[in-house]
Amino acid sequence: MGRGGLGVGGLLLIMLIVINMEVNESTTYEVGDEFGWDPTIDMETWPRGKTFHAGDILEFKYDDQKYDVVVTDQEGHDTCTVTPRSEVHNSGDDRIELQHGGNYFICSISSLCSAGLKMAVSADF
Repeated sequence: MGRGGLGVGGLLLIMLIVINMEVNESTTYEVGDEFGWDPTIDMETWPRGKTFHAGDILEFKYDDQKYDVVVTDQEGHDTCTVTPRSEVHNSGDDRIELQHGGNYFICSISSLCSAGLKMAVSADF
């Protein structure tokens, strides 16, 4: 008969659950802070000083009549072009989960992208 405790197996299970909860916590960032996804600020500098992890959420808030958000690859980011594998978002309030490594975002309106409405974010594990 047991002694009424959790035992070693029970303690290990609890430890695994706690560790998993800590690993799976994600952070949501509002892109551009109070300005949102907007060409009035340099979006390329917004990620500086922040630490991003795979699974974190970037929330893009913007005027959906003027702008959009395109998840693209580095080439699309660097050339301000929508590539065949790009994902276009246009709700005005898009939540996009970061993937490990480079994450690239542009506005599909080339003149706005060239003026700075684009952003690259690197996410660690």
